[in-house]
Amino acid sequence: MKSAMLEHVNFTVRDPIKTANRMCDLFGWHIRWQGPAIDGGMSVHVGSNDSYLALYTPGKSVDAKSSSYRTIGGLNHVGIVVDDLEAVEKKVVAAGLEPHSHADYEPGRRFYFHDEDRIEFEVVSYAKVPA
Repeated sequence: MKSAMLEHVNFTVRDPIKTANRMCDLFGWHIRWQGPAIDGGMSVHVGSNDSYLALYTPGKSVDAKSSSYRTIGGLNHVGIVVDDLEAVEKKVVAAGLEPHSHADYEPGRRFYFHDEDRIEFEVVSYAKVPA
């Protein structure tokens, strides 16, 4: 039996088009679909041919809640695997976002950043660093 594969994660953002375009710039993804969604909102699906983020915005404004790490069922972070950690970090900085919590661990290296919706992204590389 073939193992299951994660297809997508769906979360709420203020501006799904802006967020999707940033994800395309940072990670080389593409917009797979966009259109109307529940409650008069809209969604943009951005990612690769195999998996994506579904970025949803409701038809009316909603307030952000406290840290999702303290909310049962909250989204803690989205992990993205890249080949070139330094190149992506430069793009994150150029986008006006602040990388933090850099760490090397077996078997890879990582850093995190938050977007304007306070969504935390973990960027990970398992590529071997030249000695």
